Amino acid sequence: MTRVVVASDPGAVREAAAALADGAVVAVPTDTVYGLAVDPTQPEAIQRLFALKGRPAEVPLPIVVAGDEQVALVAGTLEAAARGLAERYWPGPLTLVVPRRPAFTVDLGGPPAVRGTVGVRRPDHAVLVALCELLGPLAVTSANLHGAPPATTPAEVLQAFSGSDRPALVLDGGACDGLPSTVVECRGPSSRCLREGALPWSEIHGDESVARERPGGSGGPGVDGAGPGGGHLWDAAR
Repeated sequence: MTRVVVASDPGAVREAAAALADGAVVAVPTDTVYGLAVDPTQPEAIQRLFALKGRPAEVPLPIVVAGDEQVALVAGTLEAAARGLAERYWPGPLTLVVPRRPAFTVDLGGPPAVRGTVGVRRPDHAVLVALCELLGPLAVTSANLHGAPPATTPAEVLQAFSGSDRPALVLDGGACDGLPSTVVECRGPSSRCLREGALPWSEIHGDESVARERPGGSGGPGVDGAGPGGGHLWDAAR
């Protein structure tokens, strides 16, 4: 039986943090949709999340962070394009696919071509930020079976996982906005949109500090996830 805890109740966030520290999958509210979170430093927790979601092993998990220090833990010093977008849009609904810090060796899944990158997002949600502050960066993907619409309420989370496999705990933060994050891959001074979401690509287009391509354009990671970085596309940090 999945335990549902109201996020504003005293001790609720710490209870969720304790479950994550024990290797459980916890459903959490975000500033976009509900997510499934695990501690990425625990391989069994990562495997549990892949199995629960029915997520293909070639689609890597993204990371959410609480602030600049945690960004540095997973991605080191951001390159020019990523740094400019992070300064402009974080915290918020933007996932940046960037080179990962060599010391960040956790296995997030994905084919060899994307193992040197990581999808990272700094959310604008106090509950999720508090969890990251307690535990460190978390692997978080949308709370749904792979390929299904993401859940935006605790009830939808419970409905999505009504079988024997389900999250250990749902942290009830009310209804979420419902639009997933925009995913942008950044390499050096250039950036490209891999998925348009809550943040319009046309708005990012107004940033003259980065080179731009049309979403899903040729010459690199594509919308089908076949190229480097493309595996982050349709199921990135929501």
